[in-house]
Amino acid sequence: MLKRNITANYISQLYVTGVGILILPLYIKYMGAEAYGLVGFFAMLQAWFAMLDLGLTPTIARETARYHGGSMTALIYRQLLRALTLIFIGIALIGGGILLYMADSIAAKWLTVELLSLAEVKLAVQIMAISVALRWLCGLYRGVITGSEKLVLLSSFNVVIATFRFIAVFASMWHFGFTAKVFFIHQLAVAVIELLGLFIAARGLIPKQNMLENAIGWSFKPVKPVLKFALTIAFTSSVWVLVTQTDKLILSGILPLTEYGYFTLAVLVASGIMVISGPVSIAIMPRMARLHAEGKHEQLIKVYRTATQLVSVIAGSAAIVIAFYAEQLIFSWTGEQMLAEESGPILRLYVIGNSFLAISAFPYYLQYAIGNLRYHLIGNAFMVVLLIPAIIFAAINYGAIGAGYVWALINGLYLVVWVGYVHYKLEPGLHSKWLIQDGLIIYGSVILLLSFLSLWPIQASDRLLTILQIFAVSALALITAVISADSFRKKLILKIKSVF
Repeated sequence: MLKRNITANYISQLYVTGVGILILPLYIKYMGAEAYGLVGFFAMLQAWFAMLDLGLTPTIARETARYHGGSMTALIYRQLLRALTLIFIGIALIGGGILLYMADSIAAKWLTVELLSLAEVKLAVQIMAISVALRWLCGLYRGVITGSEKLVLLSSFNVVIATFRFIAVFASMWHFGFTAKVFFIHQLAVAVIELLGLFIAARGLIPKQNMLENAIGWSFKPVKPVLKFALTIAFTSSVWVLVTQTDKLILSGILPLTEYGYFTLAVLVASGIMVISGPVSIAIMPRMARLHAEGKHEQLIKVYRTATQLVSVIAGSAAIVIAFYAEQLIFSWTGEQMLAEESGPILRLYVIGNSFLAISAFPYYLQYAIGNLRYHLIGNAFMVVLLIPAIIFAAINYGAIGAGYVWALINGLYLVVWVGYVHYKLEPGLHSKWLIQDGLIIYGSVILLLSFLSLWPIQASDRLLTILQIFAVSALALITAVISADSFRKKLILKIKSVF
């Protein structure tokens, strides 16, 4: 089931990410770069709203997995779920209400608007506030579905919602006009559909009330046993938002919306690396939590290392290709040579930083399974102390390119220094094998290949020819990564032997 879940996650995430990225040039073409800057601001708001999660989404996912693993009774699970539901609704109302109240100030004082009317921008921000609150509420029900390991169902639903969000919006804009107002009203409608769909799916996975011996009741006491774990995740989640979104928040107030739209475009492409690694983490976290609860430590480490290699193969090879051919990729995608020249260096730096981040996240998955996030908490605290001031200084003084350099450098240091220490404390003897066999050998092989292929550079002149060349290089990089990965190479050799 784990392989099926990972496959389903990858298919849905590739579709969601792919359609979201491929459609961007059409947004800019029909809505204009400044209106697209509002779309980038909307994405950033959703990320900052996640700080209000307080660790509740991963907590309900973990507790759902533990319930299905037999570590919790149906009554206790339902009591916990009801308490978390009340907390989710309360925070959604408070957070969404604050954003709604601040809409006028955000439109008039924070965003640098040149072409759009302030009334249109204010309305867009108001709709964003409601949509962000609704989408955040979806986290509770996603946690139930994820913890139940019904990821094929969740992945299929994500594909449908992404189609409505990214493609169907053009039907709305074609009929009512290519304006920010129409775009965000459509997103609000999709957010309502998404919440209802997840609610219905989650209700079918939880124990029915009439099957319980006692009444569920109304109390927050069931939250207390998981409060320490939830608050630890809350802190680390807040740190994650601070780490990944501070540059975007600062630049949204510095850059004109048009330039911010171009910056968002580059960062969104780079974020595809984290999206590619996301399905693996979603699939292995409940599985590792269950294996730990069952005392199957060797199987847990095997899942951990195999998943690391999988991310190194897929996300790592993709990141290296993008870093080598950033300008050519943007040109083949948008057809704008000047945009490629301006966004390419930003994309290169962010994709390098994200490739470090995708691998650095794995010790968190191990600590999540164990149920003790102490080292993750400490590491993220150090990350904040180093990264936030550096990002603020670089963004204010050097703009997007300065923020990119800081992002790549500090994520590289985190991988080299802190991840090694965490492995030493939790699983002595693992780190060198994990870092070299599951990471460096795979990355190094692809870098050597592309360094050799760069002797024949891809010229960004003809879009179709450029994209075909990048696809060819990507295929070679992926093949090289698969051959370099120990677990995949062994399976490949066994299959070849079985044939002959």
